[in-house]
Amino acid sequence: MPQSLSNILLHLVFSTKNRKPLIYPDIEPELYAYIVSIHKTMQCPVLKIGGTSDHLHILCRLERIVTVSKLLEETKKSSSKWLKNKDKRLATFAWQAGYGAFSIGMSNVPALVNYIQQQKQHHQKFSFEDEYRLLLKKYQLNYDENHLWD
Repeated sequence: MPQSLSNILLHLVFSTKNRKPLIYPDIEPELYAYIVSIHKTMQCPVLKIGGTSDHLHILCRLERIVTVSKLLEETKKSSSKWLKNKDKRLATFAWQAGYGAFSIGMSNVPALVNYIQQQKQHHQKFSFEDEYRLLLKKYQLNYDENHLWD
């Protein structure tokens, strides 16, 4: 087979540093569009993006020659710089150091899209920390609570 093909879907989750509510409603659409453009440049198209004032969820396709760490490094570095220059309120903006990256299958895409769309309603009842712990449990990842947050 001469052609290399892949369809790797990722659910990416990361928050603002210390979960500060800095993703303001007036900036959110532009931030999402900017992140979509970063992913497009890296040939890792975003299928859905959403979140709340303190964190993001991204459903994307991972290009076969791009590593997860490189994609997240570029996404967070570029969007952080963009936010700092975009708005004086965000002069000290930073993303958390870590992230969650979870693989999903095609059959789970509709449910994840719906989940991402419902983030604001979801977080009227659940904190980011509780949601993230549930995701880690769902994806069967062991973690050390002492090193989970920054």
